[in-house]
Amino acid sequence: MSSEYIYLHGFASSPNSAKACYICDRFAECNIKLQVPDLNFGDFSHLTITQQIKQVAAEFPSNSAPVTLIGSSLGGLTAAHLGQQHPQVQRLVLLAPAFGFLSHWLPQLGDEQVQHWQQEKYLMVYHYGEGRSLPLSYDFVTDAAQYQEEMLQRSIPTLILHGKNDEVIPIQASRDFAKSRPWVELVELNSDHALANVMAEIWQAIRQFCQLP
Repeated sequence: MSSEYIYLHGFASSPNSAKACYICDRFAECNIKLQVPDLNFGDFSHLTITQQIKQVAAEFPSNSAPVTLIGSSLGGLTAAHLGQQHPQVQRLVLLAPAFGFLSHWLPQLGDEQVQHWQQEKYLMVYHYGEGRSLPLSYDFVTDAAQYQEEMLQRSIPTLILHGKNDEVIPIQASRDFAKSRPWVELVELNSDHALANVMAEIWQAIRQFCQLP
């Protein structure tokens, strides 16, 4: 039974992101449909990882066909937890996955801003997909805190592609994750978090890993 392919875009991004469009086009050239759901669910302000997991799982084929998830940044973290929870997920491709997301992001905001967010319940966050700032509920943080990497112990064939100069999620996060999981292959690229300059390399790696035509 052939695999279904689903792409999960990153935080404050959209199905129209440069990476999503590029990978979608490459899949189309192989005559394979790549689903790219909008993980903002029409309501970025109340986004949570739990909601993303439920939303993507609802897209899984009802005939139990195997699923391959390709996730970028926070979409990569969401994909990894979907793989842990759903045996239907048979393969993972994670692009600069947001392991330890809160531990990298919250310090950048600073204690004062995080406290203000907690008190006011909403923080204005720039949304790249929308091209404007939108309010995000603090529930995002309390929900995300429960998704720890230690939980990810299911041995799913996993390919991680991560830039050595990633300024958002340090490559060390992926190195640490891969080190204790022999089923994970980590490819380190000369790039930053956007991975924009290595898309051709990424596509070749995906093609090989997923044994695409």
